[in-house]
Amino acid sequence: MMLTYGMAAAMGALLFAALLVAVLLLVAGLKARREAAAAWLDNVRLQAMLRVSPTTVMLIGADGRVEMPRRMADWFGLAQPAMTLAELAEGGGLSEAEAAGLDADVQAAQRAGRGFQRAIRPRGSQRVITMRGDRAPAELGATGGVIVWAFDATESLSEIDRLGAEAARLGAAYEALTGLIEASPLPMWYRDGELRLTMVNSAYVEAVEGRDAADVVTRQLELIEDMGSGGPIAGAKAARASGRPSEQVVPATIAGDRRTLRVFDVPLPTGGVAGFAVDIEELEQARSGAKRFAEAQRGMLDRLSAAVAQFGPDHSLVFCNQPFRRMFAMRAEWLADRPEFDRVLERMRDVGRLPEVRDFPGWKAERREWFMLTDEAVEEHWHLRGGTHLRVVGQPLPDGGLLLIFEDRTEQVQLASSRDTLLRVRTATFDNLSEALGVFAADGRLQLWNNRFRALWGVEEEFLSSHPRVDAFAERIAPRLKAPERAMVIPDLVRSATNERQQRGGSIVLADGRHFEFAGVPLPDGNALFTMLDITDSRRAEQALRERADALEAAHRVKTQFVANMSYELKTPLTSISGFAEMLHGGYAGKLPRQADDYLEAILDSVERLTVLVDDVLDLTLGDEGAEIEKGDVDLAEVARAAAEALRPAIRRHRIDLAVEVARSVGRVQGDAQRLREVIEHLLRHALGALPDGGRILLHADGNAGRARIVVSDNGPGLEPENVERAFDRFAEPHLQPGGERALGLGLPLAKQFVEAHGGTIALVSEPGEGTLVTVELPRR
Repeated sequence: MMLTYGMAAAMGALLFAALLVAVLLLVAGLKARREAAAAWLDNVRLQAMLRVSPTTVMLIGADGRVEMPRRMADWFGLAQPAMTLAELAEGGGLSEAEAAGLDADVQAAQRAGRGFQRAIRPRGSQRVITMRGDRAPAELGATGGVIVWAFDATESLSEIDRLGAEAARLGAAYEALTGLIEASPLPMWYRDGELRLTMVNSAYVEAVEGRDAADVVTRQLELIEDMGSGGPIAGAKAARASGRPSEQVVPATIAGDRRTLRVFDVPLPTGGVAGFAVDIEELEQARSGAKRFAEAQRGMLDRLSAAVAQFGPDHSLVFCNQPFRRMFAMRAEWLADRPEFDRVLERMRDVGRLPEVRDFPGWKAERREWFMLTDEAVEEHWHLRGGTHLRVVGQPLPDGGLLLIFEDRTEQVQLASSRDTLLRVRTATFDNLSEALGVFAADGRLQLWNNRFRALWGVEEEFLSSHPRVDAFAERIAPRLKAPERAMVIPDLVRSATNERQQRGGSIVLADGRHFEFAGVPLPDGNALFTMLDITDSRRAEQALRERADALEAAHRVKTQFVANMSYELKTPLTSISGFAEMLHGGYAGKLPRQADDYLEAILDSVERLTVLVDDVLDLTLGDEGAEIEKGDVDLAEVARAAAEALRPAIRRHRIDLAVEVARSVGRVQGDAQRLREVIEHLLRHALGALPDGGRILLHADGNAGRARIVVSDNGPGLEPENVERAFDRFAEPHLQPGGERALGLGLPLAKQFVEAHGGTIALVSEPGEGTLVTVELPRR
């Protein structure tokens, strides 16, 4: 059979098509094989994942049949997987209530397609299984069925319970912290990541005078004023940049008052910054006051006489005053290094201002223990070389430091020693005095007495040792007095001395006839000293002297009367002699020769001198008797001129140059004109008696508002110093006048007597060869 070309072509096409189909089938088979292998691998992988997964699944069909894996049966504690939900309860896996609840959830999911979730705890197990169910997808081929996933939530629920408790605790803590922040008196705030205020407490609201927290946050009211340097958020920026809390002290105005705040900004992990402010205005004021007090205290310590040194907690010297530096010879540059306590002690030892001790390191260690004392001060006394005595007080300070005070008690110790010696001397003196002494306290009790006091009153030592009151003492001694009622004078004296602080005294006579003077003397300590002195002998001597004085007075009166009578008797012949001599000198008996005239002048001079002498003796006698001075208004110028004129005849006979200078200022005085005239005459006669013929006398009188002055001077030979000293002594030895004549010299004593009777003064100045000057000063009144 012959194949045609067309048939061959058709057969070739058919073979190609068959070959192509075979190839396609081979490719499809290979692909299916690969897909089956991949599916098997996926299935194996899913099975492995289900085995290790905390989740397992069961399928519940519309007819209530259950497809449950073995793993889920183990979770429920079943020996075999359950075929129905009822078998879960019958097999003991679930309680009837839980099984009924699960069945109700499954039926609801079948009917309404609503998913459910339920936690189930199998019987006798601590496991908690979460059942989550939903309608089964159609791909599972279980129309109307429900797929239920089971999760082992044991660990999850425990963690959830723990986290819940922790959340509750943290919530409570948050609530407490929020309440604490809100109730805090410190302004507190929180800034977000952009450093804007997002939360503030009530204290902050009150400080910025806002309505509430929302108003403050809305208006962004800042507590700190914008003082430059970054403004009020500078601290927050610094805290966030450094990652550490920032602190700054800034001023602020709160409720109209300028306050100082210490502001703290704390960066938080959230990116925000929390802050709070502490009002330290009182603290700053207290710190400033403490600083001023410390400066004032140190200034005061520098002015103390005691040496003071303060050591810090590290035992270094932090302060010492000027007396400390002087006492221990401390240089300022050495002290500037703040030496330690041990070095200071060593320095004090080097300058010899520590007591001599054998074990200096041990002694130093004991003093170092003063830093460890609580609040009790320690005191000791250092005896140094040279007799120096230091009182040392160590006072521990609250900060762990030590304050040392060194007081130089050398003088006090010496004074105390001297005082003890004086007390012993006083006691010995007190007991051995001849006076009877007793000291009564302010309450009237007898405190001290000497032996003479006890012996005088004859009382027992036991009675005095009981310190009786002054009234009881007076009653006890009354029988020993001549007049017992006089004993009550003693209490009066003691009360006067203690209460009124007045000294009173008197005399008393004992029953045995002895006389005593007593006195109550107030003492500086408020007590009274009662003293008694035996004056029996002096009374007897006084009586004898009084009798002798009476006898002398009687003899003096007789003598005075005799002198007065003799003076008057002598004046009568002197007057006759003077009269007849003047008549002869005047030529009544005829002219006499020259020599006779000289004799008559000598007679007249002698008569005049004798008359003056008699008058002076009479004046002295009357002055001793206390002759009175008549007081009146006296023109002193007229008295001076009258006295000069009275002596003119004698002055002319001796050819003496008398100059009289009476100033208008001499004025008038109150006194006796006759006695004042006699004073001037006595002064002129004294000058006249000392001058040779041709000498000069000056009588000068002047005065001022308070006093009048009379001066008489001459150019005579003057007086020796010993004669100047006794010029006004009426009992002085007579001296020789020029020409060898002796004068009694009663003029100057009489002049002094009359001047002093007028309340004035008289003075004499004289030197040999320089003449004599006598000055009298009289008061106006």
